[in-house]
Amino acid sequence: MHQYDAVVIGAGNAGLTAATALQRGGSKTLLLEKHNIPGGCATSFVRGEFEFEVALHQLSGLGTAEKPFIMRKVFDTLGVLDKVEFIQEHSLYRLAVPGQVDITLPASWSGLKRTLVELFPAESDAIGRFLKLCETICLESFMTLPQARRSGSEATLKSMCPHYVEYGFQSAKAVIDSFFSDHTLKTVISAYWCYLGVPPSQIPFPDLAVMIYAYAAFKPWHIKGGSQAMSNALVESFLEAGGEVRFNCGAEKILTENGAVCGVTLESGETVRCKAVVSNASPLHTFNEMLDSEQPPLAIQQDMKSRRMGTSAVVIYMGLDCTPQELGVTTASSFIYETMDDEAIYRSMNSLEAPMGGMFTCYNFEDPDCAPAGKSQVVLVCLQYGDVWKDVAAEDYAATKYAFAERLIDMVAKVYPKLREHIEEVEVATPLTMMRYLNTPSGAIYGFRQSTEDSALLRERLKGVPGLYMAGSWTGMGGFQPTYMAGESTARAVLKHLKKAGEVQHV
Repeated sequence: MHQYDAVVIGAGNAGLTAATALQRGGSKTLLLEKHNIPGGCATSFVRGEFEFEVALHQLSGLGTAEKPFIMRKVFDTLGVLDKVEFIQEHSLYRLAVPGQVDITLPASWSGLKRTLVELFPAESDAIGRFLKLCETICLESFMTLPQARRSGSEATLKSMCPHYVEYGFQSAKAVIDSFFSDHTLKTVISAYWCYLGVPPSQIPFPDLAVMIYAYAAFKPWHIKGGSQAMSNALVESFLEAGGEVRFNCGAEKILTENGAVCGVTLESGETVRCKAVVSNASPLHTFNEMLDSEQPPLAIQQDMKSRRMGTSAVVIYMGLDCTPQELGVTTASSFIYETMDDEAIYRSMNSLEAPMGGMFTCYNFEDPDCAPAGKSQVVLVCLQYGDVWKDVAAEDYAATKYAFAERLIDMVAKVYPKLREHIEEVEVATPLTMMRYLNTPSGAIYGFRQSTEDSALLRERLKGVPGLYMAGSWTGMGGFQPTYMAGESTARAVLKHLKKAGEVQHV
């Protein structure tokens, strides 16, 4: 019987970073992945001449070599900073609502302020104060909040993170409304809500503030070769450090003795012993199906009752027989709406009717190598909740999928009218596709619904079984930076646990 310090279940972003950090930290680690390649959402697939990026639109938190931010330190610690090449995007996004607004914001903190003031001069003072608040909230979030929370002292939290405490329980809409009166400005400044899956009325303001500052001050990035290149680099670093990975190998059961983790039974029937397990699977699957107890611990049951499932998506992957310039693309990332009513867009996410908002990404606008010469790789995304798709009869699924895809293309074509005539390759994914490939409830791509009730000030790390740790979007914010960071921070907690138990001598 094999013996490990830790077993990591799932090679998504958080699983990969957790496994790599554990192994490099001195823990003998086994990484399990049901698929035949690493990455989860951070992967790619090939159709014809095109290799399509599955999920990464913009990577935040990296910063430049001259002005690095937190992700450069994380990737350096994981041993992958020199294994991948990063491509900078020079705009945050284009927001287009046909007939109403068409604005592109630069990926520059000073440029963002200058552009907004030029477009909305009557709000110039409020714009300056709002952006300063976003900067302060972001710096508190990364620099002082973790330490303040570890102290367990309310007085310390208020002293070290006064702005986060003041605004942490307020919605993005409430704060934005308190600063601005111009509805168009409100819509423009809050467009990143489409990366989170709930409208500004439900997003904790710090979540949006961090995104605005991190993307504008430290730039949005992509990865040369797509997110699959980062997934491969993490596996390479993990193996170089002596880790063991098994693909096409899922975990069947997480085993316990005297209430604590003691091992994992694999789908093959083999049992491996360990002192800690990191699960990159959903907590619902982990605690309800994989854990060997009859039911989850009471604390976990109570936590689950207060959760709501996050969004999934309909995604159209397109290979086009024209260049970005011939298509009329002026920036890599666009948000395209039918209306400036965020709530109406959100309601449409629970319907199979025509979508009212979506995202358009052209990957080879900034990196020509993302598509064959003279062609383009684009992706259309419309966030959708999975439950409405689960009600579609099997015999109606294909027709429903392609009818919805046609309506999404119709919406995007109002901004990029040449889109249809240049389609060479196309693949459509729905929430049911996400359920099948990601093995997540309702095909959720961001974990649980991220609302003010799930503020970082309220939620603790999911605990209940000594030695069992959760990592990924289910433990906090969804997206690439948050899940990479979740895996790395989870590894630190596991190493502390193992060191205390005397299982790892050098951490």
